[in-house]
Amino acid sequence: MSLYKRLHEVDQEASSSAPSRRDPVIDELRQRIHHHLIESLGPVLYDKRLSEDDLRRRVHEQLQEAMALERSPMSAVDKAKLIQDVSDDILGYGPIDRLLKDEEVSEVMVNGPQSVYVERSGRIEKTNASFVDEPHLRRIIDKIVSQVGRRIDESTPMVDARLPDGSRVNAVIHPLAIGGPFLTIRKFAKDPYQIDDLIRFGTLNAQSARFLQACVVGRLNVIVSGGTGTGKTTTLNVLSSFIPTDERIVTIEDAKELQLHQDHVLAMEARPANIEGKGLVAIRDLVRNALRMRPDRVVVGECRGGEALDMLQAMNTGHDGSITTIHSNSPRDTLSRIETMTLMAGFDLPIRAIREQMASALDLIVHLTRLRDGTRRITHVTEVQGMEGDVITLQDVYLFDFGMGIDEHGRFKGHLKATGVRPKFTEKLADLGIRMGPEVFQPEAFARRAQGGT
Repeated sequence: MSLYKRLHEVDQEASSSAPSRRDPVIDELRQRIHHHLIESLGPVLYDKRLSEDDLRRRVHEQLQEAMALERSPMSAVDKAKLIQDVSDDILGYGPIDRLLKDEEVSEVMVNGPQSVYVERSGRIEKTNASFVDEPHLRRIIDKIVSQVGRRIDESTPMVDARLPDGSRVNAVIHPLAIGGPFLTIRKFAKDPYQIDDLIRFGTLNAQSARFLQACVVGRLNVIVSGGTGTGKTTTLNVLSSFIPTDERIVTIEDAKELQLHQDHVLAMEARPANIEGKGLVAIRDLVRNALRMRPDRVVVGECRGGEALDMLQAMNTGHDGSITTIHSNSPRDTLSRIETMTLMAGFDLPIRAIREQMASALDLIVHLTRLRDGTRRITHVTEVQGMEGDVITLQDVYLFDFGMGIDEHGRFKGHLKATGVRPKFTEKLADLGIRMGPEVFQPEAFARRAQGGT
């Protein structure tokens, strides 16, 4: 078998999600050339004074020299293929480069140099991709974090960063990562998902989409809640796309992910402390500063701590229509999380005062769930009605019907259904000229919970 054919088979195996046996001869050849290139070029690979074209030319020159030293009999085609593979490995993101380019892959998870997983269609699968060694993986991590002015070393062994396309990156190295380094990349679509895409995916339906659009245009304060990987940021991005183009929007995030197409958008990003422990600019600082920037809307990528108090105050002081996301397991749990995070602000506030702030500020909770079939669905659209005694009252406007069962492919047949309840804030929307007909709240019969349902 020719070397070219063996290389082709290895590439075919690597692109497959199923693990398969690797060719040790090809691995050894690639590893030898890879190490030779790193030793030859050294710091040149990270010299920002070199343009991308110059760097690629230098890499190709060194590759040609390395190939000339190899005694393996290879044709010109074989050499060109191997040079291209190693070149992409050095100049791109290494073995995960093709996974990042695969549109079916939504997440890439590197659990160490020899262990790479991906998420396809909501399910996690092991791949045959691997790094040469731990320093190879570290170089890729350093390359990613340096692009956004972050650093990762033993003094700061965890970092959040992003790729140029906005994909979210988290990296953890020694001494925290045992058997690592660990690298997790949540990919973003090249074209941001629109509401039609979410309807097509089954995340929601046209009826509830029309309702949510009216709520955003009508300047209601919205919380998007859900667990990890449920699609909160994607939904936040879609909801933010409904904001009218003539409004001034300030977005605040840990690492920039939102992709708004309105003209008047000011994006701000938090900054971690430097190696001396100075220079920290937290989300909370940015939220407070945003209120001095004359925003019509404040969109916070995620509330994780004391900034929840500042967000509530913003919503209660004339910045209606603000949106944020929160990790939680249900709409009721969302309120408990906000309550806890508000206490993290460091003020000794009475619980009732916090709940009154929440009841006054919040209008709507959109809750997402990642179902066991791998799909991400909006399962609750819930109105925050007000206070009854010491309890905040909630009312579901739309609910996901789990009782419709599961099809032959294991996918839930259910969808989001109106409960028939007309929320109180429809009067506020009507005053703004936003009227929703009875069909938006027309209830459907909920199926009985099927055997073997959720």
